[in-house]
Amino acid sequence: MIISRNNQIVNPQGGVQPCGLFIMDFDGTLLRSDRTVALEDRDAIGQLGELGIIRAIATGRSLFSFNAVPISDLPMDFIIFSTGAGVMHYNGGKIIRKVNLEPREVDRASKVLKTHRLDFMIHRPIPDNHMFAYYRTNHINADFDRRLELYSRHADILTETPNSFGPATQLLAVVPARNGPTVLETIRNELFDFNVIQTTSPLDGESTWIEIFPSTVSKSQTAAWLAEELQIDKRQIVSVGNDYNDLDLLAWTDCSYVVDNAPADLKNRFTTVASNNSGGVAEAAKKWLEEKKEDGKMGG
Repeated sequence: MIISRNNQIVNPQGGVQPCGLFIMDFDGTLLRSDRTVALEDRDAIGQLGELGIIRAIATGRSLFSFNAVPISDLPMDFIIFSTGAGVMHYNGGKIIRKVNLEPREVDRASKVLKTHRLDFMIHRPIPDNHMFAYYRTNHINADFDRRLELYSRHADILTETPNSFGPATQLLAVVPARNGPTVLETIRNELFDFNVIQTTSPLDGESTWIEIFPSTVSKSQTAAWLAEELQIDKRQIVSVGNDYNDLDLLAWTDCSYVVDNAPADLKNRFTTVASNNSGGVAEAAKKWLEEKKEDGKMGG
C-alpha cells in the first residue's frame, strides 16, 4: 500500500471551525436517473454550507468518470472518489490524498482472480485510474463486455509477466448476478487482508462488481481521515447512500440514511428517505438538521 499527499487540505469555512460533515453517495443517491441533480437537493446542500457544514460526495467513480457527468456549480467542498482511494477539493480540483496498491499486492490479487476464472480489470494509479488492463475468460459476461466497450479507448490487454503492471488503484472483477454472492465470499476469504467491496453494477443493475482495494481504503476510512483533518467530531457526521458499497460508511456514521431506491435489506437497517429521483438527499438533510436542533446542537 502506497499513501501520498499532493496538496494540503484547506478548510472551506475560511478558518471557522466546521460544525458538521454531510457525506452523500453520488450515483443513485444524489444523481437522478436522468443524470441531473434535483433542485431541492442542490438547494439543501447549499443551505448546509451556509450553516457551516462541510459537504462531501463519496463515490465509487474515478475523477474521469465523475467529471463526465454534466453537472456544474454544485455547492460541494470535497469529493471522496474511487471508493475512498482519493480525495479532492471540489473547488479548484486539487487532489489532496491518494492510496495505491503495491505491485506485489496487484500480482497476488490477480492470481486469485485468475484462479477462480473471473473477468477483471486492473486500474492505473490516480489520477489515471480510468485507464486499465483487463483479463478476459471465455465465459459469457455481457456486463464486463459493456464496461470494456465504454472505456475501450483506455483499455489494454493484461500481460502475463508477474508484477509487470506496477502499482494500481484497484482491481475490479465483474461477476454475473447468479454467481455474485458465492464468488464474493470466496474472494473475501482469500484476500482477507485487502478491502473487498461489493457493488451492484450501474450498467445492468444486476451483476456484482467485486472491487479490491488496499485494506485502508473505503468510504468510511477516508471519511474518518477527512473528519480528523478538519477536526470534526464523529457525532456531527451524517451519511446518505443507496447501495452495498455505501454500507461501511452508513454503519460508521452516527446518523445514516438510505434513499428509497436502495435494496430492501439496507432500508430495513437504516432510516429511509425519498428516492434519488424525488429529493432524498434534501429530505435527509432536513431530518438531520431537525434532530440537531432538537438536541440543541444547531442554532435556531
